[in-house]
Amino acid sequence: MNGRTDLKAFQKNLDYVFREEKYLVIALTHSSYANEGKKEEPCNERQEFLGDAVLSIIVSDYLFRHYSHLPEGELTKLRAALVCEKALCQYALQLGLGDFLLLGKGEEATGGRQRPSILADAFEAVIAAVYLDGGMEAAKKLVLHYTVPAVENHTTAAFKDYKTILQEIIQKNPEERVTYELAEESGPDHNKHFVVEVHLNSNVIGRGEGRSKKSAEQAAAKIALELMGQ
Repeated sequence: MNGRTDLKAFQKNLDYVFREEKYLVIALTHSSYANEGKKEEPCNERQEFLGDAVLSIIVSDYLFRHYSHLPEGELTKLRAALVCEKALCQYALQLGLGDFLLLGKGEEATGGRQRPSILADAFEAVIAAVYLDGGMEAAKKLVLHYTVPAVENHTTAAFKDYKTILQEIIQKNPEERVTYELAEESGPDHNKHFVVEVHLNSNVIGRGEGRSKKSAEQAAAKIALELMGQ
């Protein structure tokens, strides 16, 4: 769509009504459109910068609070998967963002509305627009609407809390006790390798490996659960 976009329709898609629509207009304005204008107009690049930071803190806070069993390295990998260009492009497509962008004629002609980099950047700019207009809580509602389902899709085998699952099963028999023991530790400080055994009373029921003690414990618990048919 060329020219001024339908701001009301976009706000309906966004489920947020702006008090200051100027932030939204900027978020939807690509540099190619701004550069073609007779008068200099702001594009969404500065808001993209802010939106990237707001997105990162919201996702980091959510993962920190809801995935307390994951070590720092796994949290970092999960966050990266949720805020990468591919993920942001998917959020933008769900929002229908491409249909509302203000693009220059050249960008329009070459498929800019479907270009992942443009969609990802614009999504971050929209986050910033909501943040500037309604504050952190409004931005948080928007970000989590798209990222929480994505978190659930990414929390496959690698991110399940196997230790908690195993503990819940064992607790059904009060006389049973689960412990984790470090069996091996090797490698330099920057590339450690750990082997952990999970014991049910005095019996080894699982042995796992990882680059941290926590990840090795999770791997051991996973193997124990598999042996138990879980």
